[in-house]
Formats: sequence, C-alpha cells, structure tokens
Amino acid sequence: MPTPTALITGCSSGIGRALADAFKAAGYSVWATARKPQDLAALEAAGFIAVELDVNDQAGVAALAARLEQEGGGLDVLVNNAGFGAMGPLLDGGVEALRKQFDTNVFALVDVTRTCFPLLRTRRGLVVNIGSVSGVLVTPFAGAYCASKAAVHALSDALRLELAPFGIDLMEVQPGAIASSFGASATREAENLIAEDSPWWPVREGIRARARASQDNPTPAADFARSLLAAVQRKPRPALVRIGNGSRALPLLARWVPRSLLERVLKKRFGLGVEL
Repeated sequence: MPTPTALITGCSSGIGRALADAFKAAGYSVWATARKPQDLAALEAAGFIAVELDVNDQAGVAALAARLEQEGGGLDVLVNNAGFGAMGPLLDGGVEALRKQFDTNVFALVDVTRTCFPLLRTRRGLVVNIGSVSGVLVTPFAGAYCASKAAVHALSDALRLELAPFGIDLMEVQPGAIASSFGASATREAENLIAEDSPWWPVREGIRARARASQDNPTPAADFARSLLAAVQRKPRPALVRIGNGSRALPLLARWVPRSLLERVLKKRFGLGVEL
C-alpha cells in the first residue's frame, strides 16, 4: 500500500500543527501549509512537506494541487483548517469585516475542496471541515465568525451528499475550546475594531471577554488531534465529530434552553444587560 497523503491547511500553530503531528505519527505523508516564512521553516524542520499558502489565493491553491498530483498522485485526506475569528460588534465591522471573514472561513474552504476534488476522487479520500460550536450557539460580538461557521456546517451537509457517489467521505468537526493562538488572534481582531466612537464602547470589556472565550479551560490541541485522528481511522467514519471543552454542552444549551433565558445569560456574560 502506498503511503497515505494528507493535506492540512493552517498549520502554523494550534489545531493545524497538532493535526500535522498526529497524522505524521500515524504514517501519513503530511503536506502542511502556512503563510509566514518562520512557520514554514519550523514545519520543514519537523519533517513535513511545508507549503506556503494563503487559502484566499486561488492561483496558489491551484499550484499546490498541481504539485500534489505530480509528486503524490492523489490525496487521501484534506483537512480544511485554515481560518480566523472576526470579533467585535457586527455593525461596527460591517460588510467589509463580514466579507473578509467569509472569504477565509467559507469561500476558501470551498475553493480548496473544489481544486483538490480530482485528487480526492483518485484515492476515494476524505474531506475534514473544521467548523465550531460557535456555529451552533451564537454569541454577541462574534456574529461574523458564528455565521461563517454555521455556513461551514450547512455546506458540509450538502457536500457530504454530493461527494458520496464518488466514494469521498466528508467529516464535519465542531471543536469546543481548544488551546491555541486563536484567542490571541481574536483579541487582535477585536482591538482593531474597538473604538471610542463606537456605540458599544461602554461594553468594550465584554467584547474582549468574547475574544478570549475560546481559551477558557481549553482542551490541549494534541488531545484534540488524537481524538480527530481516531475518528478518521474509524470505520464507518462519523459524519459529525465534537471534540473539546464545551463541544457537547453548548449545542445542548442551544437546543434545549429557552431562547429568552439563553439570551439573558449571554447578555449578562458579555456586558449587554444594561441600556446603552
């Protein structure tokens, strides 16, 4: 049997890097993508096939797929992990922030999958889409991010059906709180948006709290990666996997707690319980 090949996007740190380590330890030839030279150097030193890639660059995605075909002949697992969290009041960010969020978290995911489809079809492979429990339980000050992950979930359901006749599986993953640089990145996004002239300036600490929420008692990224690899290796593979602190409890809250009560809790948690 040939060495299985996995392509994982967004491997500079956190979930992506942990997944690259786990798949490599399991015997995969791992193509790991990142954008920054120092991250690529670290990935290459660790024994991965490190590829510079901005998932929003369609030409770069096409070049990577062509190289994969030439050097690997096919693709067994595609992990669509690259993404970021736009934090802050939805109206402060406006359409520009929403478009940027969807470009990376949604549109690029579809483009990468579409471009890699012939390689996946050759190996009857697997697509793994990293969603989030934030796409199930929507919170204030993360509207763009929550919407993008809800879109990933809907697209995953559609793609699972459409890829099935070609022997390609699709697994949707909804992580809870996972230890990563996501919180720091989300905080930077929020700080770029927080301004004294915003109507939400008085509740700026609530915005900051939401940006940090993903790092409240997080599950180690290595534990997350091991659990996901086990799901990938399971037969039959599950269509939906929830891993990490809050990944099961939060969707249950969204489903069973009355909306009015849930909204009161969220308003209190993020400083929206007073009139502005």
